[in-house]
Amino acid sequence: MLSCDICGETVPSEPDMKAHLLIVHMENEVICPFCKLSGVNYDEMCFHIETAHFEQNELGRNFERINRIQYGTSDNRKDNTQQCRMEVNSSIHSACASNAKVSAQSLLKDGTLKHKAFYSENLTESRKFLKSKEKQCDLSKIKGSVYDTVYSPPECPFCGKIEDCTQDMETHVKIKHANLLDTPVEGMDRVQCSRDLELAHHLQQEEDRKRRSEESRQEREEFQKLQRQYGLDNSGGYKQQLLRSMEREVNSGRMHPSEFHRRKADMMESLAIGIDDGKTKTSGIIEALYRYYQNAATDVRRVWLSTAVDHFHSSFGDKGWGCGYRNFQMLLSSLLQNDAYDDCLKGMSVPCIPKIQSMIEDAWREGFDPQGASQLNNRLQGTKAWIGACEIYTLLTSLRVKCHIVDFHKSTGPLGTHPRLFEWVLNYYSSEREGGPKVVCTSKPPVYLQHQGHSRTVVGIEERKNRTLCLLIFDPGCPSREMQKLLKQDMEASNLKQLRKFVGNLKHKQYQIVAVEGVLTTEEKIARRQASQVFTAEKIP
Repeated sequence: MLSCDICGETVPSEPDMKAHLLIVHMENEVICPFCKLSGVNYDEMCFHIETAHFEQNELGRNFERINRIQYGTSDNRKDNTQQCRMEVNSSIHSACASNAKVSAQSLLKDGTLKHKAFYSENLTESRKFLKSKEKQCDLSKIKGSVYDTVYSPPECPFCGKIEDCTQDMETHVKIKHANLLDTPVEGMDRVQCSRDLELAHHLQQEEDRKRRSEESRQEREEFQKLQRQYGLDNSGGYKQQLLRSMEREVNSGRMHPSEFHRRKADMMESLAIGIDDGKTKTSGIIEALYRYYQNAATDVRRVWLSTAVDHFHSSFGDKGWGCGYRNFQMLLSSLLQNDAYDDCLKGMSVPCIPKIQSMIEDAWREGFDPQGASQLNNRLQGTKAWIGACEIYTLLTSLRVKCHIVDFHKSTGPLGTHPRLFEWVLNYYSSEREGGPKVVCTSKPPVYLQHQGHSRTVVGIEERKNRTLCLLIFDPGCPSREMQKLLKQDMEASNLKQLRKFVGNLKHKQYQIVAVEGVLTTEEKIARRQASQVFTAEKIP
């Protein structure tokens, strides 16, 4: 067992004593175990203990500890090292004995020498002798000794250079290896800080540039997607799409070349005069519905129908984007058959789609709906741009047709349904629900119905015997061959499936309708043109 000089703690082996000295007395502050003195180094603390606390720390025990710690051997030491240590130990004891005799004689002569002075003198002589013997035996080369560990010169952890003391080593590291330290030397900190800020600023700028570039790319892609979706991608309009579609039909063998040239000639004539060629029109459906409800439809309590209206469906030239134009053709076909609108629509025919685009542009130039015009770049001709309720309102108002927009901006029933919309249509077609015939042909024009991505035309409404309501709707996406089935004398209820829309069938988030109310005077037209600078609509709810 080895005992520590400073604190007296005993440890079983020399490596444990090394660790104890390094951890407790070198890395931590050295404190006297007897009087709590601190702030001194290891040698000074040893001297303090051996002089100031002699009574608690007898001379013989201290010398024994010095022998064990400083010169204790392990089983694998070399013989010459053991011999040298034995000489040192014997010399220490000889020196102690010799000094003891001298001290005794001195004590007899003056009688005033104190025991502590005697001990201090012995200790000093012993240490001098010990150091001379260490030099002779080259004890500094003995591996694992406490002096090798505690008092070895400091070595630079970066380049291996050895300095005389810790302060010199700290100065060396701070000067020679400042760039490897977290805290640079004074004078370099501002330079390093400036470099760090410059690098951080550069990295931030690069990140911002990449972010802006990515955002711009996404915006361009979204804008191009919207342009394609709404027909503003400069890919041509009705004429170009019709020609390309017919060419594909010829190439696939579904159309004979002679048929292609005949249709092309008809299209050019229609575009020249601005009147629809009627190839997608189906007339007489309202009359056929009136006959059917008179003789059949036992599950229907009452039904209200609009004035006569022709159905127009999309063609090769406007497939995918022309529903708004086709619904305007349906609405206008009804107004042209209504004498109440002869004053404002006199001499008109149902225009073709490019002509409708031209008419809307004329209304914009008059000053109607400048915001809508700006959104569509003030141009519709030669494009496949969609139109909606605002463009229908603008065109009708420019023709002095009195109308208004009603916005069903959110659902009013369970599961996203719009029962208020059905009630509004019922009130539009009928002011007197009780009494009267089962089938009522009103003088009301059809209603333009818009929702996200599509538009249709409401031509009537059923009130069934269970008091539920069902709209009758013309869809421009329904081809003529299907609509013509409604003209048969023996029309079946299944043929009405394409027209009937119950409350549960209309679940879009928002619906807008354009309802015709009559004819505008010139002054009213001017007032509405002024009001269209900021569009407003009746909101339900």
